[in-house]
Amino acid sequence: MPDVKVLVVGSMNADLTTTVGGFPSPGETVLGTDLRTEPGGKSSNQATAAALLGADVSLVGVVGADELGDRLIIEAAAKGVDTSRVRRSPDKSTGAAMIAVNQDGENTIIVSPGANSTLAPEDLPDVDLEGGPIVVMALEVPLPTVISVAERAASARAHVLLNASPMQVLPAQLLGNVEVLIINEGEMLALLGEQDLGQGWDYYARRVLDLGSKCAIVTRGKTGAVVFEPGYQAPTVTCIGAVQVTAVDTTGCGDAFMGAVAAELAAGRTLVEAARTGALAGAWAAQNRGAQASYGRRNDLQILLSAASLQP
Repeated sequence: MPDVKVLVVGSMNADLTTTVGGFPSPGETVLGTDLRTEPGGKSSNQATAAALLGADVSLVGVVGADELGDRLIIEAAAKGVDTSRVRRSPDKSTGAAMIAVNQDGENTIIVSPGANSTLAPEDLPDVDLEGGPIVVMALEVPLPTVISVAERAASARAHVLLNASPMQVLPAQLLGNVEVLIINEGEMLALLGEQDLGQGWDYYARRVLDLGSKCAIVTRGKTGAVVFEPGYQAPTVTCIGAVQVTAVDTTGCGDAFMGAVAAELAAGRTLVEAARTGALAGAWAAQNRGAQASYGRRNDLQILLSAASLQP
């Protein structure tokens, strides 16, 4: 596949982030650091990650007619993302995510969808699906819109990548139009109704691909990732190692992975090659605070790979 366009359809949020010593229990109040307001939203994050790696990226989304919406559009464009398909909602405010990060770099996130809840199939014209783009979606926008876009994209011979997060029930109608399903380990278990990793990866590969997608990638954080692809008699399983880094903030690391995979597939790389780059992108992002502000360019990922190769 020659270089093709990456078309990201989905959410744009303002990330409101504070760092805490520990997450509060129900009814408990804890003190955090100064509040940081930064661009976020899974789809905007993924579009930015892909653009920073050199992909030709367009973002289809909705923000409010407010200052936060202005900022999200300006910052995405500054990273090289085409924002001409971003619509302004006159009735809904820009979506926001309230993020708490603990001292280990782990996070909890509450998302208020705002204008994202109005994203509709007609926000993506059919003409944008011509030429076989990589169509990237997540689940922070209405599921009927995701289903419709996936169906139209598959019919147009575009390549549909779905990040099934936040996790919800996924109809066969959607998964049957997905070329690559990207989920984390916990989401995979929830999707399959499993309690833990009590079986081998061959078992999970069969079960995941039987749901309908052609291929899948399961991300495992600091443990790496696993790629499921169709095989002659059984799915092929490839384990991708993780680059070990000191995690400062894991917010948006999964989106960095997803955006890198999209950029690599658009450049003609194999799914396994794309997942390896995704693992590097996620590791680089974990070393810095924030989501989009922590994403690396190709030279950054090369530096990280070289440093990892030099480690005993």
